[in-house]
Amino acid sequence: MPTDYDLLARQLEALLDGRDWLTNSAQTCAFIMHGVPDLNWAGFYLQRQPQLLTLGPFQGQPACNPIPFAKGVCGAAARSRQTQRIADVHAVADHIACDAASRSELVVPILAETQLWGVLDLDSPLPARFSAADQAGIEQLVATFVARSDLAAAS
Repeated sequence: MPTDYDLLARQLEALLDGRDWLTNSAQTCAFIMHGVPDLNWAGFYLQRQPQLLTLGPFQGQPACNPIPFAKGVCGAAARSRQTQRIADVHAVADHIACDAASRSELVVPILAETQLWGVLDLDSPLPARFSAADQAGIEQLVATFVARSDLAAAS
């Protein structure tokens, strides 16, 4: 049964009842981890320094930190400012393997106006877990997070 991302977006909007970016990012990754099936990691990496992503709130195994823009799927999303949907992470030459169980990955860049704020990173133990519909749905959830959060306060 496909995930109902419209319903998840409405539920996330109701959950994020304050504008605090830290609370909202913690709530968002917990919500996604429990609301989207077949994930083993969900979390945020923040751009706090030039060309570097720093670990933010997450759900799952301990994570790699920091991640340079020049490496991995998260770095590619940060560099390009485009969502990265990877069916087989082992086929990515510079993949950063924080959890050996991860087989596929979806990383959505997060912009605060025109500046990169960070990325939302989702990992799955299933190969090819993320479809185009999942990508659009997760991008919708990121848009909800951005609309409900004061991201300027994180800089």
